Amino acid sequence: MKTIVIKFGTSTLTHGGKSLSRPYMLELVKQIAQLHKHHRVIVVTSGAAAAGRDYLGHPELAKTLAYKQMLAAVGQSQLIRTWENLFDIYGINIGQILLTRADIDDRERFLNARDTLNALLEQKIIPVINENDTVATEEFKVGDNDNLSALVAILAQADQLYLLTDQEGLFTADPRKDPSATLLSVVEKITPEIRQIAGGSSTGLGTGGMSTKIIAADIATRSGVETIIASGSRENVLVDLANGQAIGSKFLVQSDCLEGRKQWLFAAPQVGSIVVDKGAETALLQHKSLLPVGILEVKGEFARGELVKVFNTEGKPLALGLVRYGDEALRRIKGQKSAEIEHLLGYEFGTVAIHSDEMVVY
Repeated sequence: MKTIVIKFGTSTLTHGGKSLSRPYMLELVKQIAQLHKHHRVIVVTSGAAAAGRDYLGHPELAKTLAYKQMLAAVGQSQLIRTWENLFDIYGINIGQILLTRADIDDRERFLNARDTLNALLEQKIIPVINENDTVATEEFKVGDNDNLSALVAILAQADQLYLLTDQEGLFTADPRKDPSATLLSVVEKITPEIRQIAGGSSTGLGTGGMSTKIIAADIATRSGVETIIASGSRENVLVDLANGQAIGSKFLVQSDCLEGRKQWLFAAPQVGSIVVDKGAETALLQHKSLLPVGILEVKGEFARGELVKVFNTEGKPLALGLVRYGDEALRRIKGQKSAEIEHLLGYEFGTVAIHSDEMVVY
């Protein structure tokens, strides 16, 4: 029995239109019902704003956060009711979970969400998950449901993540513009060249595009979750994927998978940044701890135990990590040897600024 997370984008659920396509969604539910007999299935769904706009008769509204949240508030009930009615045809119960980044970035809330998810799955209830757009402000948003689905896959310790879209998968170029573009059926590792291929959202209905799917695939595969990008309009796509057929673009699990605590770092909010010298950069790439002597600059305000991003002098991100010292303390000890920490601060929380056990290296 596999645990499978399936993410449906707005363009998939509307089948290219402006409203939820219930006949098409029914076909997807029919396939999920088949998977449900043998696997644990989780649905991550977009479409609340599209459902709300349709319910209100497609009004002309200002593009403000308040109106976007209003559409999500109206549409989320319509969206979950549609899913509920369709799954009821097959006698399957669903449970709605609405998440914000705040529900994931705190370690305790992260574990609580995981327990709720597992409880639903143990009772053969299919979790239907969306971001809680009605209350989420920019600082508390995951941002797009591609990344949300990757974080959900981490929560559930899933085996596979299916990202359904309006494209067959990842191509060597945009197939809408370049007829010679070919499908990348297997991606062993996400390289800068792979990231460069990805573009933005083509329909204007959703918040994501191929680039967000590549980011999601990177998060998921580094956390031990095989990820597949495939066309949602392909006949029997979900059943065929679960049966191992070669469809779309498959992103292989990375050999250096992260253990559980480090997986959580992908979800936690970044509150500051650190710039390091060449010596520290080399040490980080060898998965060693960051010492104060290698720090050149400290940016932002943060406390001990919060998450910061580490950059090299050229502005390239190197790592995410939980700091052993707050920003003021790091500014006082940056560039100094570890033996000087207690002398400079009057106390010591260890000889490193970020320990390798509490760091994810890009």
